[in-house]
Amino acid sequence: MSHILDRPIWSALATRHAALAEGSSLARRYQPSVSAFAAARDDRPESLEALGRLVTGDEILLLAEANEIVLPRGLQILSTVDLVQMTAEQHLPLVSDPRIEQLGQADAAEMLALATLTKPGPFSIRAQAFGNFWGVKIDGRLVAMAGERMKQPGYTELSGVCTHPDVRGKGLARLLSRFVAGQIFAKGDQPYLHAYVTNTAAIALYETIGFRIRSPINVAVVAPAA
Repeated sequence: MSHILDRPIWSALATRHAALAEGSSLARRYQPSVSAFAAARDDRPESLEALGRLVTGDEILLLAEANEIVLPRGLQILSTVDLVQMTAEQHLPLVSDPRIEQLGQADAAEMLALATLTKPGPFSIRAQAFGNFWGVKIDGRLVAMAGERMKQPGYTELSGVCTHPDVRGKGLARLLSRFVAGQIFAKGDQPYLHAYVTNTAAIALYETIGFRIRSPINVAVVAPAA
């Protein structure tokens, strides 16, 4: 049997993030203003055809799953990237640090600017629709953040971990990762995350916190075929 995190986008959109979904019982996508993530329920022809119908105009979709990505006719792959999916294998306690504050809608533009600068992964002005985000500010300027993204029964993704180049090396990414993981555990979920295969420093950091690689994940940026 496949694991619920093998198709993380589908399992989120079909369950805890159904309110953010567009599509049908065969294929779903997040609302475009939230994310370009989309997924078919499985690789059957009817599911793939439904996925193809979710794309309009010249927009792109982001697909991610453990298995090889299969596309319907009418879509093409623009680029691919390899990730590792990591899960926290031991309970992580709540972390208390006066520097950490919960971020809100008033911080959305600054959050997007930080993510655009540091490129932790896909990020939008409506990222807070996924879940809670926390950050560290210095002199009123957001310099580091992390938060929640996809959610499945029993799981919540730790995502958006980034630190401004001006303050790297001070342990803020580790602090915020441990903080968010503790928050997720406190709500009864198991934290998981994704990291680029090539980002060995980040993978090593997460391993010191208590995360272990569960599975490789294939990611494809797709668009209507020319």
